[in-house]
Amino acid sequence: MNVNESSTDRWIRGVLAIVLLVASYMVGMSKVGGIILLILALIAGFTAVVGFCPLYRLFNFSTKK
Repeated sequence: MNVNESSTDRWIRGVLAIVLLVASYMVGMSKVGGIILLILALIAGFTAVVGFCPLYRLFNFSTKK
């Protein structure tokens, strides 16, 4: 896996993961909406940490210069 996200992209995903995690908690993590938000938060957080986005690879896109 090659890094295909810029540092700005990774920061935005990290902040988005935190916002989604809080929203999941507010909705209720045992409800369907809360579970969906939690899954999205985990995906955003994971891609922020590793710097690799599978969808970017699929569409041959990269924000890293």
